[in-house]
Amino acid sequence: MRFQTLFEGRHFLIPFGLGAIFFWWLAADWSGWSWLAIPCTMGFIFCANFFRDPDRHIPQEEDIIVAGADGIIDAIEEVEETEFIKGPSRRVSIFLNVFDVHVNRAPIAGRIVYQQHHPGTYLDARSPYCHQKNEALTWAFEGKQATLVVRQITGAIARRIVPWSRTGEMVEKGHRFGMIRFGSRTDIYLPLDAEVLVSLGDRVEGGSSVLARFAAKTETTEQKAS
Repeated sequence: MRFQTLFEGRHFLIPFGLGAIFFWWLAADWSGWSWLAIPCTMGFIFCANFFRDPDRHIPQEEDIIVAGADGIIDAIEEVEETEFIKGPSRRVSIFLNVFDVHVNRAPIAGRIVYQQHHPGTYLDARSPYCHQKNEALTWAFEGKQATLVVRQITGAIARRIVPWSRTGEMVEKGHRFGMIRFGSRTDIYLPLDAEVLVSLGDRVEGGSSVLARFAAKTETTEQKAS
């Protein structure tokens, strides 16, 4: 999957890399070329950092929901999810700045049962209205305990959402299903009875940070009688 991440960054890494090599080569004979070599080098380092894709330790407990992205928790609120679940949910929103890993990971193991692209505007990802107005890609992951909706949202700089998985695919928890290029937001819609284990301002890592825990299952009267 790292190859996919680097492949997505090729339009930035190759020009900056070649530019840095070329201008540093010219600067060896005349230092005046360094004014072009330095920004090319900085651009290459920035892009290499942005398109990194580190391995993560994935918690394996079935009742654990992991973060779908790296970033800061900046919203936890009860909302009406109207696209797929069509009912009350708890939205946990993760803001990704340009220095965060932008690979998105599945919060639970299960089947991808929904994927829908939504055109929109490109408000700053920190705007409280961006989850309603910006271009987005909505996913639904059907697991054993519940179905979770995940929404990838663009920002003022992020203008491209890249899906790597497809509807009908079975994925493991922490599976890399796509990425968003540059600053953006990832929203995860949880059941209301799930125990949220993060707070506003917490920094999380996609795939490894525990976001929430499903409510414990209780036996029904019929199950007890049997």
